[in-house]
Amino acid sequence: MLKYIAKKMLYGLLVLIGVVILVFFLFQGFGDPSRLVMGQSGDSATQANIKKELYLVDEKGEAVPKFRQFLFYLNDVSPLCFHSKTDIEKKNLKGFFIGGEKKLGLKVPYLRKSYQSKRPVWNILMQALPGTLMLAVAAMFLAVLTGIPLGVMAAVKKDTWLDTSAVFSSIVGISAPSFFMGIIIVYIFGFLLSDITGLHIAGNWFAIDEEGRRKFTLQNLILPAVTLGIRPLAIITQLTRSAMLDVLNQDYIRTAYAKGLGKRKIIWKHGLKNALNPVITAVTGWFAELLAGAFFIEYIFGWQGIGKVTVDALEKLDYPVVMGAVLVSATFFIIINILADILYGAVDPRVRIE
Repeated sequence: MLKYIAKKMLYGLLVLIGVVILVFFLFQGFGDPSRLVMGQSGDSATQANIKKELYLVDEKGEAVPKFRQFLFYLNDVSPLCFHSKTDIEKKNLKGFFIGGEKKLGLKVPYLRKSYQSKRPVWNILMQALPGTLMLAVAAMFLAVLTGIPLGVMAAVKKDTWLDTSAVFSSIVGISAPSFFMGIIIVYIFGFLLSDITGLHIAGNWFAIDEEGRRKFTLQNLILPAVTLGIRPLAIITQLTRSAMLDVLNQDYIRTAYAKGLGKRKIIWKHGLKNALNPVITAVTGWFAELLAGAFFIEYIFGWQGIGKVTVDALEKLDYPVVMGAVLVSATFFIIINILADILYGAVDPRVRIE
């Protein structure tokens, strides 16, 4: 099992390195970073200093090749790094460092600074991360809490109106794009029926009271969580239905009926327990998808998360924030998929690599 976990982690690391390469060469070549940092006004000396800080030119003022720029960027974003004492103080790096003038360190990834706000990108993303996590967890909670019972009932009531309705609804949920459903839901429940529902078009997980203090609230989470949870809800319903149909035809289920066990106990205790393997895999996989794919939902509903921060940064050509957001999202995606593989390997011995 340890060999299996090590192999999955190695694959995840290779994927993450590929993402770093792709992100750097996609965004680093757009525009003049020094001009984006200092705006339209600024003297040549300021521009030269900014170019040195961004590793665009060396100490002699000569252009640094793109490959060396990438190595500097990789050294910044990597937890394992080499930095001079001056760089550590200048960049305010957090971690453990050993050595003389040139130190070997294990640090918090340095995603550089925002072109617009001049704040560290890591701080911007970590401030927005709780909103994205909250939205993804709420969406998946609604999907699991609703999808599994719907799938079980559809399997038990096979070929009835309940089964047909569940299958049709799940097909619609899978087919409809999230951004389209978001526009429809926000228009109906956040605008037309807002007096009845009490919900708003946009909002965050905190509200500002009369004294200017933040107050925790979940009211604004309802619409984006429902919108984001529609597709995983449809997938979980379909998977649960298919798995339950297979399980209900097994011999041990017939034996349980023959022994006189109650139908509810057979279905929910014996049947569902053995039908959850594919559902567990889908839940873990879709949770990673939700973390990485909440960009448009957050933007539509004005929900303060990594997605909205990224879209706002794209509008302002704030590429360090965009690059950092992609790396953070990719890291979460890889970690959750590794955990899903490990969980699946623990549940099903057939996938273990000895």
